[in-house]
Amino acid sequence: MSSPALSLAARLRGSRRPSWLSDPKVLRTEVLAGLVVALALIPEAISFSIIAGVEPAIGLFASFTMAVTIAIVGGRPAMISAATGAVALVIAPLNREHGFGYLVAAVILAGVFQIVLGALGVARLMRFVPRSVMVGFVNSLAILIFLAQVPEMTNVPWPVYPLLAAGLALMVFFPKVTAAIPAPLVSIVILTVITLAAGIAVPTVGDKGDLPSALPVPGLPDVPFTLDTLTTVAPYALAMALVGLMESLMTAKLVDDITDTHSSKTRESVGQGIANIVTGFFGGMGGCAMIGQTMINVRVSGARTRLSTFLAGAFLMVLCIVFGPVVSDIPMAALVAVMVMVSFATFDWHSIAPKTLKRMPSGEITVMVVTVACVVATHNLAIGVVAGSVTAMVIFAKRVAHLAEVTAATDPDHATVVYRVTGELFFASSNDLVGRFNYAGDPDKVVIDLSAAHIWDASSVAALDAIETKYTQRGKTVEIIGLNEPSAHLHKTLSGELTGSH
Repeated sequence: MSSPALSLAARLRGSRRPSWLSDPKVLRTEVLAGLVVALALIPEAISFSIIAGVEPAIGLFASFTMAVTIAIVGGRPAMISAATGAVALVIAPLNREHGFGYLVAAVILAGVFQIVLGALGVARLMRFVPRSVMVGFVNSLAILIFLAQVPEMTNVPWPVYPLLAAGLALMVFFPKVTAAIPAPLVSIVILTVITLAAGIAVPTVGDKGDLPSALPVPGLPDVPFTLDTLTTVAPYALAMALVGLMESLMTAKLVDDITDTHSSKTRESVGQGIANIVTGFFGGMGGCAMIGQTMINVRVSGARTRLSTFLAGAFLMVLCIVFGPVVSDIPMAALVAVMVMVSFATFDWHSIAPKTLKRMPSGEITVMVVTVACVVATHNLAIGVVAGSVTAMVIFAKRVAHLAEVTAATDPDHATVVYRVTGELFFASSNDLVGRFNYAGDPDKVVIDLSAAHIWDASSVAALDAIETKYTQRGKTVEIIGLNEPSAHLHKTLSGELTGSH
């Protein structure tokens, strides 16, 4: 018989053993998911390279190094990180004005910023993102994924449309036959075979740009290592770091919800930084989490482990370097069909159902609409999330401000009046507080009972000071009672210190 200690050790070893090593079904799912994602990454990476103003190989190298690195150091298994449009938009002006060397330097510095921000606990700020912003983020993302496909469906040869319809039909109906092979992979293979066999002339992956023929080589950015370079690069690097973290953490939260699992957002933040530093030293354009490819991996293909992320990057380079000519012949219609399907699956249709909209508070709907509108207008997910969160805070503050009530009760001999304040006292509610007292008509002794209230900020202390001053000017005394411990501490610390007159 084995001892309890030995059996515990065996269980611990088993728990650390990746599921794909012991379950062939999981291994197959992860491998095929990685292959599908790699195929979908190629045209996207090339498109983002064009946005950034660099060679297609630069975007493909970035996608390779980001995916492989984040698979090891990231905090959210199965999430895909690669070159993204959001990052490309941020660093494109730097590349245009100062050259590629400065872009690479910005990517490395952005990685350093992300590690610092991750270590400082920036991931904890995710708790302040309301659900309505999250829904708006998901819906706007689905819209952006679809809009990105529109150019591939306009002003194209007519055979593109039946190919697109066939690809969508395959992805809808093939899973009813078997779920062993991802439907997007089947769709890509079948449509490629049809176009090649029939000699159909339609846009292909090769039309997007030349694929790399060799692996990237590490090196330092070609810039002068001076303070001037740092001041030029730093603003772009900080913007890239913030946009990348915002998009990555929101995507990680979405994957958490889909898979019903928890992930380390702090590790993910630091991991994004490490991946960008590695990418920069390999001459890539940097990146962050990719929502579209992550949805292909997690929702469409059913991947759940780091293996699929690692293989997505590895397969990407193998497809480009070894099978470049074959990959170049893949019709864009096949990949567009995959992304349209991802867009449809990503959108939260329940959130816009008439039944849901009738029950949802108007403030929640407003926040969702503001988030979607800002993202779609700017094509920047970070701007939409910030705008939505700020809108939610304003609506919340306005709603809570009305919860502060003041009621007065005068004793029978009219010697004392007791004002009972209930609710939350902060900048929005305390502004109206000063006007709720009868300074001229009240008796000489005034008691303000705050046992059913809470003081949150300096504005509330200043309001209470103003009330006391107004009574004192009329020769009346004020006593504040019922403060809870945090409120009493804040009041004691700030009272009399806010007006500058002691």
